[in-house]
Amino acid sequence: MSEARSTQTRSPRTETVDRAATTGGDETAGADEAAARETCPECGGRTRVDAAERVCTDCGLVVEADRIDHGPEWRSFGDDDTNPKRTGAPLTRSRHDRGLSTEIGRSTKVKGRKRRRLARMRTQHNRARISTKRDRNKVYAYTEVRRLTGALGLPDSVRDAACALFDSAQAESLLRGRSLEGFAAACVYVACRTADVARTVGEICAEAKATEDEHRAAFDAMNRELGLPIAPTGPAEYLPRFASDLDCDADVERRAGELAERAVEEGIANGRNPVGVAAACLYTAARELDADCTQQEAADAADVTPVTVRRTYADLTEE
Repeated sequence: MSEARSTQTRSPRTETVDRAATTGGDETAGADEAAARETCPECGGRTRVDAAERVCTDCGLVVEADRIDHGPEWRSFGDDDTNPKRTGAPLTRSRHDRGLSTEIGRSTKVKGRKRRRLARMRTQHNRARISTKRDRNKVYAYTEVRRLTGALGLPDSVRDAACALFDSAQAESLLRGRSLEGFAAACVYVACRTADVARTVGEICAEAKATEDEHRAAFDAMNRELGLPIAPTGPAEYLPRFASDLDCDADVERRAGELAERAVEEGIANGRNPVGVAAACLYTAARELDADCTQQEAADAADVTPVTVRRTYADLTEE
């Protein structure tokens, strides 16, 4: 004889009520736990947070002495108090291996056979790090980029952008038959242009190991094959730096900006070096506001001749 099994059907309303009861129970339990945490276990008074401690306001009992710090750990295993970090250098685009490689150091305490063995290990380690000609070219170009950006006082963002651009040029096989120094200089120049940092080709080539012809060949190749997102430079980009070099007032720099816009709109800057136009705008603004600035000083700041400044000044002042 089989026993009849009783079945019970739960309606959607019953399930909703049960779920609400369960949720309400969880919220009640959380509220009770928070209230217990804010109550002093000694006298039952209320507690308050003071710096890193939870203290009872009635009896003065310290309920919690240390709070959990969820931030990064910066412990130091050395005696250096000025640099307590132990996580190593951050990743950077200015290294061919992103800065993840290690080096075998040198020590004056090691002598004899062990020192020679470490020297052989160091040589093999360097060969393993730079195993192909592609990596060797990248290391050399990145070193030149870091040297250039350091000599020109450029920010790290420009340095990383120049290294990334060299990576793209190498991936497109643009280095064959061209100078690595020229590509390093061209990458720095393009990175300056895209970051709105005013640097001329002459300034970069003066610090680079490449000539202007090598720079131009590399720049033309990248502009043709990579489609660089840069527009022609205007005189307004050089005004802040030249004004700082000439120690001009804010009014002079503002008036020079207006003159630079007018020179572009009226076509005075067409076919002329924007550096010379910027120097002429600063000189014209200084003359209008009775500031102390000569043609020679403006020309020296822009590294042009006084004749260049004089010609643009004549076009800006003619009625």
